[in-house]
Amino acid sequence: MKKAITIILLAVLIPALVIGGALVFRDRFYAWLALLVAVLSCIPLLYAFERRDSTAKELMVLAVLIALSVIGRIVFAAIPGFKPVTAVTIIVALSFGGEAGFVVGSLSAAVSNFYFGHGPWTPFQMFAWGIIGLLAGLLRKPLKKNRIALCVFGALAGVGYSVTMDVWTVLWAEGTFVLKGYAAAIAAALPLTAEYAVSNVVFLLLLTGPVGKKLERIKKKEGLFQ
Repeated sequence: MKKAITIILLAVLIPALVIGGALVFRDRFYAWLALLVAVLSCIPLLYAFERRDSTAKELMVLAVLIALSVIGRIVFAAIPGFKPVTAVTIIVALSFGGEAGFVVGSLSAAVSNFYFGHGPWTPFQMFAWGIIGLLAGLLRKPLKKNRIALCVFGALAGVGYSVTMDVWTVLWAEGTFVLKGYAAAIAAALPLTAEYAVSNVVFLLLLTGPVGKKLERIKKKEGLFQ
């Protein structure tokens, strides 16, 4: 029941809110919309931790991981599509589950945009990175066992992130969703989409082993995210 509620909230309510807010309020409401998405992103995680003694430790670990993800995005600021955020989000989800992955992905976007700049695109970035974390958590058993599957997922996550952001591009260019405009946006973004996909695979290959092992050790030692 809890998992069904989580999936409905994260995968249905939040994208509906993001797209509806974009259509109705345009660029006048993005700050409040981003805040609302951030709050909704945290609800399933807090609900899951509600009656557990390890809540404070778990939230502290997630805060550190979000900070590392944000720093990684800033370090690679000069290369637009080459960022470790997606890889970190996936690795967190593999170790700690989909809810934790969603929180790290969505809040990494929200926090890092204090450096890169907030705008109507922020809620879309929050949802795109968050849903990647949620899906990685749902698929974590096969992804942890098969490195090829993990790399394929990382590449597809790059494509998914790009086409999600193309929805925002069309909504702001056209004022509504136009299929032809969406196809044109996807075509125009192909080089950047390829960069997203390749960077995800590179960072997953570099980070999954060392970071994943440390997260699993923390999980086992402290009894977190059980």
